Amino acid sequence: MLDASDPGRAQAGTPGDASRLPELAALGLDDLVAEVVERLQSAAATGDKLQGLLEAVVSVGADLDLHATLHRIVEEAVDLVDARYGAIGVLGPEGADRHLVDFITVGLDEEQAARIGDLPHGRGILGLLIDDPEPLKLDDLTLHPASYGFPADHPPMHSFLGVPIRLRDEVFGNLYLTEKRGRPGFTTEDKQVVRALAAAAGVAIENARLYAQAREREEWIQGSMDITTTLLSTEDPDEALQVVAKRARALAEADFAAIYLPQPGGSYLVEITDGEDKSSLGGTVIPQGSPLALAIDAGHSMFIADMSTDPRVMLEQSRAFGPGLFVPLAAGDRVLGALELDRSIGAVPFTDTEQAMFQAFAGQAAIALMLAGAQRDRSRLAVYEDRDRIARDLHDLVVQRLFATGMMLQGAARLAQVPEVIRRVNQAVDELDATIREVRSTIFALQQGPEDAGPGVRARLLREASSASTTLGYEPSVTFVGPVDSRIPEEVADNMLAALRESLSNTARHAEATRVEVALVVEDDAALTVTDNGKGIPEGGRRSGLDNMRRRAEGLGGSMEYGPGPSGKGARIVWRAPV
Repeated sequence: MLDASDPGRAQAGTPGDASRLPELAALGLDDLVAEVVERLQSAAATGDKLQGLLEAVVSVGADLDLHATLHRIVEEAVDLVDARYGAIGVLGPEGADRHLVDFITVGLDEEQAARIGDLPHGRGILGLLIDDPEPLKLDDLTLHPASYGFPADHPPMHSFLGVPIRLRDEVFGNLYLTEKRGRPGFTTEDKQVVRALAAAAGVAIENARLYAQAREREEWIQGSMDITTTLLSTEDPDEALQVVAKRARALAEADFAAIYLPQPGGSYLVEITDGEDKSSLGGTVIPQGSPLALAIDAGHSMFIADMSTDPRVMLEQSRAFGPGLFVPLAAGDRVLGALELDRSIGAVPFTDTEQAMFQAFAGQAAIALMLAGAQRDRSRLAVYEDRDRIARDLHDLVVQRLFATGMMLQGAARLAQVPEVIRRVNQAVDELDATIREVRSTIFALQQGPEDAGPGVRARLLREASSASTTLGYEPSVTFVGPVDSRIPEEVADNMLAALRESLSNTARHAEATRVEVALVVEDDAALTVTDNGKGIPEGGRRSGLDNMRRRAEGLGGSMEYGPGPSGKGARIVWRAPV
């Protein structure tokens, strides 16, 4: 017989006094042996569970990747309490409507998860732990008043154990376990074990988060360095802004990025876009006095939790996104514009750390943009100085020599006796005059680039020709004869430039030309001639563009003619209007 002082009884969990001796005496030997065995097994199971808890604590801290750590926590919890299903629900930022922003599951395969559909947001039983972050154990969750029921294709679940995971004073999320195997419900011991695992999990999650934040900061710092290097090496401002938008979107794992640039009158234009739906938002205007425009003017950042519902969002296209972040591109007291990052509806919001790093990135990008602009200005100044020197040399040397040569030829023509010689000398003089006019046009273009040449007709025509080089693939040759700026009225100039634009556009689309010459001669009228060496104007083709040019000329009392080029190849268009 075993008595109360027997060590085996003490290890089996029996009391240390003699109060149970009469009860034990009343039992048969077989019953007594069975009771002792059950208590030994319980003690062994408790020891195994404690050993399993220790191994789980070590396991969940072995990975620094946050998502991998969360998945391992769920796996260890499921194994510890022998549950069929487990999950961790990650909570969004603190607020009145706090909900789940991520849900990591164990026990459901991909096909089952796909049939269930959207992940839960934290309502019903799951919401109980969000509202009151204390351990919750239910034998049958379907009988609880807060139960919402399950969606279609969801596996049946009854027993439930939920424990909050805390990071210091913050509730990071909740650990959910369902369907205890072999028993109707989870035990108090299961709750204690999972609670201990959740405490260890909080430390592991904090370490993983700190590591992730350190890596993220490193990526943002590297991104800022890359942006500075790229901006200082490009000559195209639009390309520089596109680099900023693309790099920021990649670093923030956003779905859309845009850059707003200031416009006259206090409004802002969406100049650069990158990512989803970029064609519909580009080119839209943020009006002066709108909440976003006021924030940019003041140099303040704006965080919007849900772009689809926030009344401050004025652009309908922006309502297709969820979390949004607007940060001014400010360097010192100067605001160069703003950078926007958006994530899709339902995506994880921007954290405080991401917002801080994004602001630092935008400030660095603004400084880099200013430095890049200053570098481009210095390069442009060097080019202009070189152009000025070339223009002076052309004027002082080349033009004067050509003019002197023409004078000599004219003198020789008067002394010549043979008519054919006289004709050829005069032809050479005419060619020299044409060359002088072309050189003088080149001098003007060198001294004053098309973008800086002012509002005159000559400058406007040069700008129009320069703009067409993008579609043509080369720069048209432009010459002027006569008092272009002083004789041509504004109305004639506007229609002439429209005719030139139409002519160059047609050449780029249809002519397959490798050279275009534009000449504007002002004498009794203003005659604009556009000649190319392409395949000519086909017979029977559409004439809508040419008809528009003719109507413009005739509306001013002028005319428009077209035909083959001087050598019978290509096309020549002559547009005239009185001055």
